[in-house]
Amino acid sequence: MAQLLFKDVNKVYPNGYHAVHDFNMEIGDGEFICLVGDSGCGKSTTLRMIAGLEDITAGEFYIDGKLANNMSSRDRGIAMVFQSYALYPHLTVYENLAFGLTLEGIDADVIEEKVQATAKILGLTEYLERFPRQLSGGQCQRVAVGRALIRKVNIFLMDEPLSNLDAKQRVTMRSEIKQIHRSVGATTIYVTHDQTEAMTMSDRIVVMKSGGYVQQIGTPHELYFYPKNLFVAGFIGEPPMNFIRGKVQDGKMTSYGLSLDLKPVVKDLSAIEGREVVFAFRPESVKVGKQKGAYSITSNVELTELLGDTTNVYATVGDGENSVNVILKVSPHDTPETGSSFTFSVPNVSAYVFDAETENVIENDIVRR
Repeated sequence: MAQLLFKDVNKVYPNGYHAVHDFNMEIGDGEFICLVGDSGCGKSTTLRMIAGLEDITAGEFYIDGKLANNMSSRDRGIAMVFQSYALYPHLTVYENLAFGLTLEGIDADVIEEKVQATAKILGLTEYLERFPRQLSGGQCQRVAVGRALIRKVNIFLMDEPLSNLDAKQRVTMRSEIKQIHRSVGATTIYVTHDQTEAMTMSDRIVVMKSGGYVQQIGTPHELYFYPKNLFVAGFIGEPPMNFIRGKVQDGKMTSYGLSLDLKPVVKDLSAIEGREVVFAFRPESVKVGKQKGAYSITSNVELTELLGDTTNVYATVGDGENSVNVILKVSPHDTPETGSSFTFSVPNVSAYVFDAETENVIENDIVRR
């Protein structure tokens, strides 16, 4: 296992593009960390700096307390799994797994033992004599993971390893990778654009924004219930959080025909009086009809999607051009008719208020649930 420490790490390419800005983080032994964000946010660049495939322009990077800025990739104790499986098509599964060990000159008996043990962990024993073309995408990905696993390194780096798989295979491989991590215990840094992968697999998540800016670092629970700004709030969660912009007058946000008293969710109303704010709530937090201790909002139903256990309701708040779109998740038994008027409630404990100018959340003492 290994500890990693980043101190004001920056990456600037020769053309002047600043890919990563002041990355600061400490990663503990055996942690599973996910880097998420939209395209061009610097998550893969950060991973490549850890691997030693990209030079660090400024700042310091430590592995187990040793400055690693100029340490060779070979000396970092790292194994990397890429988006493409990068298997040798002319070699069997056994030979693909054994390839790195063979190059190191390890005895055949030791290689046999390591290959068999790794294949057992990954459920590949019966496929050892097959070639990559005879395997499914999920099986190829397990071989790619196995090649990293067999080296017994302290740090695993994974760059969107599941993006080439179908939805069912991704679900299966998420579980398998997490189980492998538990059994091996290596520190793992995992890059993905899929926030569902990050939420279900990681101990902590790093949310990055275009231009290489870290927006928030925290556990899945912290990011979901306590987002620090609009970007994190909108990125984490599926469907995304709903945002309604308005202006505060006399402690109430007025917008799209709404007049929402913010006293239950804002500690210091005087600080936002006369300012533009964003009232926000998650689709799954709403209740049908009017409720006590909640904001009651009337909407017009545009479309519904039955998903089995829930229904997505696409609706508008307000009329005509003076309206805003919202997405609600309700029970299939409470699905409203398209074109109807639908009243829903947002519990005070599920409501958020953000400053429209800074985009930061306005703090309060609410315990989220």
